[in-house]
Amino acid sequence: MIETAQAFGIDIGGSGIKAAPVDLERGDFAVPRLKVHTPERSTPKALAKIVRQAVERFEVPEGAPIGIAFPAPVRPGRPLDFMANLDKSWIGLDVTEVFSRACGRPVTVVNDADAAGLAEQRYGAAKGQGGLVVATTLGTGIGTALIYDGVLIPNTELGHIELAKGKGEAEKYAASSVRDKKSLGYRKWAKRLTKYYGLLEKYLNPDLFVVGGGVSRMSEKFLPYIDVHTPIVPAKLRNQAGIVGAAYYATSKLV
Repeated sequence: MIETAQAFGIDIGGSGIKAAPVDLERGDFAVPRLKVHTPERSTPKALAKIVRQAVERFEVPEGAPIGIAFPAPVRPGRPLDFMANLDKSWIGLDVTEVFSRACGRPVTVVNDADAAGLAEQRYGAAKGQGGLVVATTLGTGIGTALIYDGVLIPNTELGHIELAKGKGEAEKYAASSVRDKKSLGYRKWAKRLTKYYGLLEKYLNPDLFVVGGGVSRMSEKFLPYIDVHTPIVPAKLRNQAGIVGAAYYATSKLV
């Protein structure tokens, strides 16, 4: 791992796993990231092997903080009780223990949306923002992070709230993957997103929405058509946010 990197971040998603050394001064990768497809059977054994190989490939030195963004509520020392987008065999396991054992050293695991939200608060679109920030990631599902005056409120799963008028679970109605599957135009998709963000606005009264995930690079095609009163802006770190946020979180846990 090169000298400008202070930590190592890994972002595990339903479709891809990305990893890179992170320069925490700039909030950016120290070298280009590694990306591999998430195995069809995303079991603990399969993902632990990929994580270990990523650490070995970048020659992460002993003592360097390793942060892993993981798509589930993560409570250190406690087993997972919910899993939406990876193999259900993760339920009942301590995810931090699984990856620490695989790497042969302690690692820090954080919910993937929380990692992205922290990265945006520290380096990106929410930097300097007071009050309540609701950061969302639109991808295979919908991830959420709540940050109040710079402090993370962890493990929210507001992508699973039930929408009004029988629209069902939010991420099954409005995630980016749903747009792809149903071949929705961006304006039509924005109407679905309005129902979602409108509900969050009604119950949370946030000061800012930050919209992340890979689709945020095309934010001009849908963001102006989301009809809410709260300011809503695209994420700046986009798909880098999970890696950067996980690395930042791992470092902050050492303080």
